Amino acid sequence: MGDFELKDEDLAGRIGILETKHSKLETPVFFPVVNPLKSEITIDDIKQLKFKQFITNSYILYKNNVIQNNVHDDLHFDSTIMTDSGAYQILQYGNININNSEIVNYQIKIKPDIAVFLDIPTGNIDNFEDAKKTVEDTIYRGKETLEIIKDEQEIVWVHPIQGGKFLDLLSYSAKAANNTSYKFLALGSPTVIMKEYDYATLIDMIFTVRSNISRGKPLHLFGGGLPQIIPFAVALGVDSFDSASYIIYARDNRYITRTRTYKLDELDYFPCSCPVCSKYSPKELMEMDKDSRIRLLALHNLYKILEEINDTKLAIKENRLFEYLQEKSYSHPAVYSAFRRLLKYAEYLEKYDPRVKGEIKGIFYFDETSFSRPEILRHYRFLDSLQKHNRNAVIICGDNLTVPVINDSKVRRILLKRYSDSDIYVALPFYGLIPAMISESYPLAQFEMPTELSTEVISKTITQISNFIKSKKYDNIEFANCEKSILSHIMSIKP
Repeated sequence: MGDFELKDEDLAGRIGILETKHSKLETPVFFPVVNPLKSEITIDDIKQLKFKQFITNSYILYKNNVIQNNVHDDLHFDSTIMTDSGAYQILQYGNININNSEIVNYQIKIKPDIAVFLDIPTGNIDNFEDAKKTVEDTIYRGKETLEIIKDEQEIVWVHPIQGGKFLDLLSYSAKAANNTSYKFLALGSPTVIMKEYDYATLIDMIFTVRSNISRGKPLHLFGGGLPQIIPFAVALGVDSFDSASYIIYARDNRYITRTRTYKLDELDYFPCSCPVCSKYSPKELMEMDKDSRIRLLALHNLYKILEEINDTKLAIKENRLFEYLQEKSYSHPAVYSAFRRLLKYAEYLEKYDPRVKGEIKGIFYFDETSFSRPEILRHYRFLDSLQKHNRNAVIICGDNLTVPVINDSKVRRILLKRYSDSDIYVALPFYGLIPAMISESYPLAQFEMPTELSTEVISKTITQISNFIKSKKYDNIEFANCEKSILSHIMSIKP
């Protein structure tokens, strides 16, 4: 159990199959938090929404004597059940009256598909030494658990990674967890960060963990239940999420959309066509009894989270995850900050981004953030490695030529006339320079860009062209078709 099979990739994100005893889950996947003691959202509701998985708290089950036998039989659910350990209660209350050995043995008894030992969450601890202790205690409990479960083969055990905002502790914790036999790892304690909308720090935390563990081990994000941040986490390599946000928000009359949350009493219309929003108006929900309103709001919120997971998967399949992140980044300043922070790790994203896959699709370039796309980074590396063949060069401005530019009559005339004595390049926004003879190659001709480009894009393109020309030390540079080009400033560049 716990084998992970990769199906598709885009950036550092992926679609995979995680095998558990009761089902094969396609990742990225969301585990709704279900509390059997509460009746607001039932397991039957989860089934009707087509979820093949949920997570419940083993500490709550144990403390309230809810499950004493097989959890699947007692909860009447024949697909994947994940049990958390009670660490969230430690985060809330400081301590709970149970030890790691007891909670691990209880989970062995009730037989969930995926289980977590009782780690010590770092939370929002500001003192380094106190945070380090949570890391060391969690690592110790991970080793202790391996001794307890050594004869247990059916449960996929999760090793949480702690460290909070201390990235060096997260790195240390991630390496320690990775060097064990645990097949499933998880980033713990992000709840406080997410409540504060500190998504940029969350990006740093995810990158630190993911870059220090094996790509073969799936990574879970505890408490990752807001659609705004899910695709950014996926892009860095998070494979699964859980959260009770859908029900917690519903109890507070908060309505989740894919880009933000609303207070129900602030809405005149529902910007959604899910079964709940198609049947009721905001006013009708507000006039309902509290229990009915909470249940319906929670169902709607789950629909939105599920939609986000599916749209993120679709973006991966279509090789447009970067464009999807650009689109999502303008939903909220905190999300925009997360996107800008993610761009710091562009080289990492490029490392795992597939060069070519399936049917070729055109690329959309928008603004200066598009310079961080894997395709652009790879093109610049290619240019750096290019050897000049002639002492002279001809640069043709290509932004007002037909694409592919090699078929344009102006380009073909120059190639016929000058190919023997000059290296010939086409200048284009974002790409900078493209050797004319390979300008048909993907993705150099399979793209679209705005007709109006920002000054940042033009400036950055010209700087890249200038740096290239200076590095190659041509004796002479000639320019063609540049008088009416948005890149006309390149004509002032001297070799």
